[in-house]
Amino acid sequence: MAWCFTHSESVISLYIANISENHTPLKMPVLFLVLYQLQQEAPRPKRIICPREVENRPKYYGREFHGIISREQADELLGGVEGAYILRESQRQPGCYTLALRFGNQTLNYRLFHDGKHFVGEKRFESIHDLVTDGLITLYIETKAAEYISKMTTNPIYEHIGYATLLREKVSRKLSKSKNEPRKTNVTHEEHTAVDKISSLVRRAALTHNDNHFNYEKTHNFKVHTFRGPHWCEYCANFMWGLIAQGVRCSDCGLNVHKQCSKHVPNDCQPDLKRIKKVYCCDLTTLVKAHNTQRPMVVDICIREIEARGLKSEGLYRVSGFTEHIEDVKMAFDRDGEKADISANVYPDINIITGALKLYFRDLPIPVITYDTYSKFIDAAKISNADERLEAVHEVLMLLPPAHYETLRYLMIHLKKVTMNEKDNFMNAENLGIVFGPTLMRPPEDSTLTTLHDMRYQKLIVQILIENEDVLF
Repeated sequence: MAWCFTHSESVISLYIANISENHTPLKMPVLFLVLYQLQQEAPRPKRIICPREVENRPKYYGREFHGIISREQADELLGGVEGAYILRESQRQPGCYTLALRFGNQTLNYRLFHDGKHFVGEKRFESIHDLVTDGLITLYIETKAAEYISKMTTNPIYEHIGYATLLREKVSRKLSKSKNEPRKTNVTHEEHTAVDKISSLVRRAALTHNDNHFNYEKTHNFKVHTFRGPHWCEYCANFMWGLIAQGVRCSDCGLNVHKQCSKHVPNDCQPDLKRIKKVYCCDLTTLVKAHNTQRPMVVDICIREIEARGLKSEGLYRVSGFTEHIEDVKMAFDRDGEKADISANVYPDINIITGALKLYFRDLPIPVITYDTYSKFIDAAKISNADERLEAVHEVLMLLPPAHYETLRYLMIHLKKVTMNEKDNFMNAENLGIVFGPTLMRPPEDSTLTTLHDMRYQKLIVQILIENEDVLF
């Protein structure tokens, strides 16, 4: 059936009726074009020029500025013309400026600001003309399609042919449990089938056929974005209206959605490696999902190297390597990823590798022991009864994000091996707790006093985790 878009409001009414009656939503072209058509129909801005030179006119305003006039005078100057606008200085508050805009058979007045760009709300514009154009589009669409917009997320395309469904058909199964794998993480191992066709709406780094994918939950990292040319929301499939800041884009995976739709998008971000610029200083969950690994590659590669040639090294993790060489290792991982060469041929001093591993943990934007769980761990450490303290630590461990839990588990297994070589390296669980306490956990507030006060508890938590690794994980 061919649809006619001459009367946009009729199409909107038909769509709303469809949803209200629990019918299948209208076909894709209708979804795509309803709001786009309304943007095309929106009133165009008409600048009303002041016929005289206005003294003390701000240099960033043009001849649409009419000086100090009243609301009534502004209304008269606009002449009832839809889309007409002027700028005026407030009579009651000299030095304050107002945009008077004609829309919907009435004059609307907005307090106008300038900080290098013009704005009346969140959006910033290079020119008054662009500000008014965007405002008229928004007013027109939100007036004509208010009910339609409120129902956009009722039956989103995302759930049917969107990101997760379109890119892969998931067959979940639990990771087989072995002594080398986590016992309590809710990590799933997935098999994926190739997708024959991917809509141009949903641009993703598609997972290849039979890729292994560790399904850690990750929220999208949405940021306001200005799209060049027409764009449609990848959640509800509707047009993203306006001139600038029409929606938000996930900086990790590239998902483009309306700001209001972003609140409904599931926590299923699959970061695109092309968007991940660094290994160090990158969010832990983002990194493991981007590289499709169970733990950060830095942790696996460094620990493998340390266990191969450094477990008996005196003062392991306590003795520092040369800072310059540690920075070289960091740059190697940032540049080459899993291909970084940290072998003994390149870095014979094992303390450089331990230093690089500790630096990775310190550089995490969210520590391995997250800010959300920090105070709970500190409270657990303060419990005097050993059994109750151990139980409290276990309960807080379960609150860690899966990727953080798995990374901590793997590190504690490694540090337990370090303590088993205490006769050679002189590093017991308490010594390692002193080293790794402030490395793995930091207070949410940047307070030197809090950090100093909590150091003994940080040390104790890591010591407990090492000594009871086989029980806690």
